[in-house]
Amino acid sequence: MRQLLQPRTLCQALALSLCISGAALAVPPQGPARLLSTSHEAYANAMLSGGPGKDGIPAIDSPRFSDAASANGFLDPQDIVFGVFHQGQARAYPQRILVWHEIVNDSLGEDGLSITYCPLTATAVGFKRGATSLGVSGKLLNSNVVMYDRASDSHWSQIAGVAIDGPAKGRSLEEVRVVWTTWARWQARHAQTQVLTRATGALRNYNRDPYGSYLPLQGYYADPGVMFPVMHQDSRLPAKRMILGFRTERVAIAVDRAHLREQAVLRYRHGDEHFLIIRDEQLDSGWVYRSDTPIELDPASLRFTAAGPQAADLEGLESLNAFDAMWFAWYAFYPQTVLLDGSPQP
Repeated sequence: MRQLLQPRTLCQALALSLCISGAALAVPPQGPARLLSTSHEAYANAMLSGGPGKDGIPAIDSPRFSDAASANGFLDPQDIVFGVFHQGQARAYPQRILVWHEIVNDSLGEDGLSITYCPLTATAVGFKRGATSLGVSGKLLNSNVVMYDRASDSHWSQIAGVAIDGPAKGRSLEEVRVVWTTWARWQARHAQTQVLTRATGALRNYNRDPYGSYLPLQGYYADPGVMFPVMHQDSRLPAKRMILGFRTERVAIAVDRAHLREQAVLRYRHGDEHFLIIRDEQLDSGWVYRSDTPIELDPASLRFTAAGPQAADLEGLESLNAFDAMWFAWYAFYPQTVLLDGSPQP
């Protein structure tokens, strides 16, 4: 005889059903399809512990900000910041704070954003998080931080930008541009920027980087070795040489930052995809555009605004997100990557 649910049990079941469906709806918004070098299962099997457990590195969930003038008392001109300009607002997230937290769950305009940073791979990437938020899982994939979303508890790779297990498996995150630059450079471009403060609610020494230093280069950042196992390796560049990476459904491309600094504009064609990489001298960064036809651009016509490069030839082109990374980490995820370093292309 079938047992009928009692009213209280029925209510509990309905509540659980609503929680499950709500969690599904709260998974971050779907981003564009991207090239993957291996299966989600292979990624899941390659995950390993990074040491601290889940939330052992605490994300910042209630960020506080100051104006630029106030930040000058804390930041030196050459301090690294991760800059975001989104929906007309500029914010800077100091590396010396994010090295202790790795994720800031923030909001700009109408969008909930997660600004993420992995010290082991030197990758700073922004994501639209929707109605949920992201946390640090305590796991690594190819030495790169693995995040989790608090709605479905799925694991997400930062560099690949995809969920590798859990209810969101196979989904991608929609990215937001984060610029790796210095405080002086960012402030020169964005005088009205807001700056993440040390009022994080956590007890951390934000005057010390536990991994080493970028000025002068020392510790982990200067050590040629890699701390954790990776799936693929390549010796064309030193493991921790910085590249600017971007990818589509069909190709991944790494631009040697040293090579980019020598160029005003780089062009690359892959099949029927045409790519234009523009050097931003003021920010010491690069911007990437894609087209189905060759892109003509006179570098002399370029001007740079808060939103990035401006020129008549750029109108109508698709802008692609690009971010800095250590070479070993990019190659570990994209062993088929094209490397633009000034060498002849096949």
